[in-house]
Amino acid sequence: MKKILTIIFVITMLALTVSAQAVENASHSTIGYLQSNGTVENASHSTIGYIQSNGTIENASHSTIGYLKSDGTIENASHSTIGRIKSDGTVENSSYSTIGRVKDDGTVENSSYSTIGYARGVKREHAAIFFFFFFKPKS
Repeated sequence: MKKILTIIFVITMLALTVSAQAVENASHSTIGYLQSNGTVENASHSTIGYIQSNGTIENASHSTIGYLKSDGTIENASHSTIGRIKSDGTVENSSYSTIGRVKDDGTVENSSYSTIGYARGVKREHAAIFFFFFFKPKS
């Protein structure tokens, strides 16, 4: 019986691990997690927000703080454009100035091409939202 419970525990932990992608800073320290269901967590696994499948971005209290449009435009809660993520991974602010990039391998760079973090296995748009707009990691 103890062996069965141990196996169930291990399988459960593996399932939880697979559904969350770690987000790391440039030093490879984990600074947060993006769950496959859109939940955004800090490094301690506390929920700090949500990226809903319809593009609505919410804080931990489920208040809307922004929107991700299908064309990559990112808006604040008042529907004002605050930036965009282009299909090549370039991240721009509302003035069309490049503020960073999310590369194919999940590397996140600032506008000077310096690596600021990693979001491997995460949608580019979600990585951009995490690093540049709503869930900015503290330096």
